Amino acid sequence: MKDIVVFSGSAHQGFANQICEHLGIRLSPVRVSRFSNDCLQAQLLTNVRQRDVYIIQPLVPPTQEHLMELLLMIDAARGASAAQITAVIPHYAYARSDKKDASRLSLGGRLVADLLVTAGVSRVLTMQLHSPQVQGFFSCPVDQLTALGVLAEHFRGRDLTNGVVVSPDLGNAKNATQFSRLLGLPVAAGSKRRLADDKVVVDSVVGDVTGRHAIVLDDEIATGGSIIEITQRLKDFGALSVTVACTHGLFAGRAVERLRANDFIDGVVSTDTVPPPADWPELTTISVAPLFADAIERIHRGRSVSRLFKDVDPAYAPPVTPEGLF
Repeated sequence: MKDIVVFSGSAHQGFANQICEHLGIRLSPVRVSRFSNDCLQAQLLTNVRQRDVYIIQPLVPPTQEHLMELLLMIDAARGASAAQITAVIPHYAYARSDKKDASRLSLGGRLVADLLVTAGVSRVLTMQLHSPQVQGFFSCPVDQLTALGVLAEHFRGRDLTNGVVVSPDLGNAKNATQFSRLLGLPVAAGSKRRLADDKVVVDSVVGDVTGRHAIVLDDEIATGGSIIEITQRLKDFGALSVTVACTHGLFAGRAVERLRANDFIDGVVSTDTVPPPADWPELTTISVAPLFADAIERIHRGRSVSRLFKDVDPAYAPPVTPEGLF
């Protein structure tokens, strides 16, 4: 990997080290310091002139602190004449702020995208945005990865007899449907209403879950409110058990306590796009670092990233060329 330099902020350095191991390079050092007035300063300690720079930083709590670190590192790379700067953001937290569903509401997803481009980013590499339109907020190329293939490979090693894939809400039903196709299972979805950031109500379940073992798939688990609610509805509708799977396992607030205390949940599976909680040994964590490493290598060599998902998800895979068109 000649002429490539990888840096990491403080959000998830273990993940950055795994990516570098797969790439066969060393993680380059960064010095982030704080002035007496609480302002941050970032200094890249490796030469980046006319080199391909990748800065790895998921936006996890403290989110604003890590976002500022990322912006400063991008600015430092631009000022040091980097040839291309790619922000590798495994978890783009502001993707949840993607629509104006109330009066005079800020649109954080687009604002942060503008900040990244203004700072000097050339490209963004991320995974499983909260909604597809967020990709359109950026005025630079965005490569969005999916963890569906990695999660499906994990569940293929289990007994899936009488299984069903369940989405906690109708908004995630498309991902759940594709996941069910990868596993050869039926799909169901909850009808959810959000009352507050940490309070939801699932009125009913669309699909047959009676006498089945449910795999609840979500893109992100924050407080765990949606998971607890859909688990209760599945129990009411006659499901036998619940296993939870997600891409971004934030597990904020009392999420770990609530999920561990629920006897109807057999297990929780998450990827390592964000640091896993230290006090939850039963959590199954699947690494997507090899997937990010493959994507970085393809970007660096000018190869297709979408080819990684040819047999995983049509939404991420290359378009099929109609026969006889060219």
